[in-house]
Amino acid sequence: MKATARAHPIQGLVKYHGMRDDELRLPYHDSISVCTAPSSTTTTVAFDESLDEDRYVIDGETVDGRGRERIEAVVSHVRERAGISSHVRFESENDFPTNVGFGSSSSGFAAAARALCAAAELDLSLPEISTVARRGSASAARAVTGGFSDLHAGLNDTDCRSERIESGLEDDLRIVSALVPAYKETEEAHREAADSHMFEARLAHIHGQLAEMRDALRSDDFERTFELAEHDSLSLAATTMTGPSGWVYWQPTTLEIFDVVRDLRESGVPVYFSTDTGASVYVNTTAEHVDRVESAVADCGVETRTWEVGGPARVLDESEALF
Repeated sequence: MKATARAHPIQGLVKYHGMRDDELRLPYHDSISVCTAPSSTTTTVAFDESLDEDRYVIDGETVDGRGRERIEAVVSHVRERAGISSHVRFESENDFPTNVGFGSSSSGFAAAARALCAAAELDLSLPEISTVARRGSASAARAVTGGFSDLHAGLNDTDCRSERIESGLEDDLRIVSALVPAYKETEEAHREAADSHMFEARLAHIHGQLAEMRDALRSDDFERTFELAEHDSLSLAATTMTGPSGWVYWQPTTLEIFDVVRDLRESGVPVYFSTDTGASVYVNTTAEHVDRVESAVADCGVETRTWEVGGPARVLDESEALF
């Protein structure tokens, strides 16, 4: 009962903020994202009756505290569904920077859910596996289905699951990731989101944004899609900054990159910025313009990587197992 899976992290386009249920990680509203490749998390799991306890390792470090609790929520759910009682050995590796706003929890829990379901021999569709991953991270549900995906809000696993949105933008999109390292507290920001005086305004606004985003993606409208994503990043930050803790994640370099993007756009380049919870920046452009955009962003003194659209979480061959 062993399996290995790989998943790509997500860039939020219309992001969820806050959860109505912390245990099941049920968001207040739908959310849409795009997976970024080749950045990925690879996870190997094995249910083993010879083990006397569960073992969780990420990037060579034993996981404890809140991180362990979140993994255990996913593992326990799989055990219950499959009728398994044995302990699990769990090892995971990321090939991109983590805890800097690039969605490592999304790929981490998506790969974990995919591997756990395979090891437990659960015959589930990707939307069904997305409900397993959601128990670790709501954004991981969208990383399971890959590409442009939509996590529907709901109060149960039938309603609150992710589905793929087919779009012709997948082939041409290029994402220049600008690494601005700064510590972040995503979970705390979600926990206090509803306490912001701007939260109700965001809820009233978000449903129109979601409808516009779905239509823009299905219409293959690059400019409208990423104008919406840029606007949503500003809306999310406003809500986060006006919560009780006053989280301000952006750094001076973050704002410098925003200015570079706007200057490029004024010169005719189709380019838009986006941020999740963190200081790092996604810069969205097309294959034709990506070299010019990457060069301009790198001139801000940041590490850059160029990503494309990633597919769904997938099970790998035994030869790629981590142990």
